[in-house]
Amino acid sequence: MTTIAWAHPPEAVLFDLDGTLADTAGDLGGALNHLRLQRCLPALPLDVLRPHASAGARGLLAAGLDIHPGHPEYEELRQAFLSAYEHCLADTTELFAGMAEVLSALEARGLDWGVVTNKPHRFTLPVMRGLGLEARAGVIISGDSTAHAKPHPLPLLTACERLGVSPQRTLYVGDDLRDIQAAQAAEMPSAAAAWGYLGTAEDVGRWGADVICAHPQDLLALL
Repeated sequence: MTTIAWAHPPEAVLFDLDGTLADTAGDLGGALNHLRLQRCLPALPLDVLRPHASAGARGLLAAGLDIHPGHPEYEELRQAFLSAYEHCLADTTELFAGMAEVLSALEARGLDWGVVTNKPHRFTLPVMRGLGLEARAGVIISGDSTAHAKPHPLPLLTACERLGVSPQRTLYVGDDLRDIQAAQAAEMPSAAAAWGYLGTAEDVGRWGADVICAHPQDLLALL
């Protein structure tokens, strides 16, 4: 891990949700396996599905059922997946190890923090509520909160506007290439969360993040 040369002291940290702030793969994978069982297919182990969790319904339907956008059954199965997920949003979801301490440290330092995710709002809030973080987060931006989702910069810029902070003095942390692309488009420093899902066969070093962090607590050294 390298460091970030802040021109001015940082004011805030924004986190992606799935695979960065929280380990949601168990519940997302459970929803996918529900669809497989309906098709008389055996459940897949979580370690097979985990790398695809950050891509949501699209990634999990591809990994678990080989169904992709454009397939005649895709939209029906996407809706079925979302319906199944809605019933298990916080069954196994939990913060990644060390993340609770990071959030407490940010608050102790007087730094704002929030969440910017592509997850739909109707799922984001129950997950944040289940984690006990809804009231603590300074801002929560979901995939349908703005006109564009990541990798467009608008969700990050909207979060900064609501917090009253500068993008150049805000760190965005994510475990997907789209997260880093969004941060770059917003001219915001970025950290790749190497503890996250990361997709498959990804070379995180090629994403262009300012830093790559192996553990959530590495973030504190950047601030």
